[in-house]
Amino acid sequence: MTAVNSIQRVGLYVIAILVLVVTGYPFIYMVATSLKTQPEFFEHPVSLLPKFNFENYALVFKLGIDTYFLNSVIVSLICVTAIIYLSAMISFPLVRMRFKLNRPIFYLFLAGMMIPVHTTLIPIYMLTKQIGLYDSMWALVGPYIAFSLPISVIILTQFIQEIPKELDEAAVMDGANPARLFWSIVFPLLSPALATIAIYNFIHIWNEFVFGLVLITTPAKMTLPLGLKAFYGEFSVNIPGIMATLTLGSLPLMIAYFLAQEKVVSGLSAGAVKG
Repeated sequence: MTAVNSIQRVGLYVIAILVLVVTGYPFIYMVATSLKTQPEFFEHPVSLLPKFNFENYALVFKLGIDTYFLNSVIVSLICVTAIIYLSAMISFPLVRMRFKLNRPIFYLFLAGMMIPVHTTLIPIYMLTKQIGLYDSMWALVGPYIAFSLPISVIILTQFIQEIPKELDEAAVMDGANPARLFWSIVFPLLSPALATIAIYNFIHIWNEFVFGLVLITTPAKMTLPLGLKAFYGEFSVNIPGIMATLTLGSLPLMIAYFLAQEKVVSGLSAGAVKG
């Protein structure tokens, strides 16, 4: 039996290593290529051992990637913060309070997940023009938040249902009103789910291209995906330069994931209620 378990464990390790190689190779290749000069790339296009030339990174910063990067950071942080608080405040009454429009509102958010996002481009374009937000980063905030709320609300409503109601009853017996109950009891327990929706929405917003392309025209206000498109024009034959911009653009996503992964997999209220 021990031998069988050892063989199974070795097999799992082999599979894990193969998956790591398959999924990690593209990123390693991208970083390695970004550290090559053009002649070196054409001479050794598949080599993963560059001479660590950082001229490509200096060049992309010279061409203004820091502006695009900062714009993406600002838009993403504003949107993700708003999504976290709005979705949590919407989900709590949908689960814990009973009123006539409880189910219709929930189904409305559910229906929102079925709307093809890009079919709304023309109405959103016209609306942003009318209210004077066109060609500003604020033109992106509204659509990003609105289209991220349905999936976030669905996730949080299912999560809140798993929180023991005994916690609510104990808080009410101690004199807590609904607002105090939400902010002091429920909201802290939502941290694993909030981390999940934060990562999911951050990745989506960070990589979003079409709304930015339609609603932003001034280069100084463009987000990173639009900036990468501009760099692609600059580096039409400079593959290492393109790889340098892609490497810089992927770093925040990796950092966000590694910082929040423990929250995503951690338990919600283990041991909160016994018996």
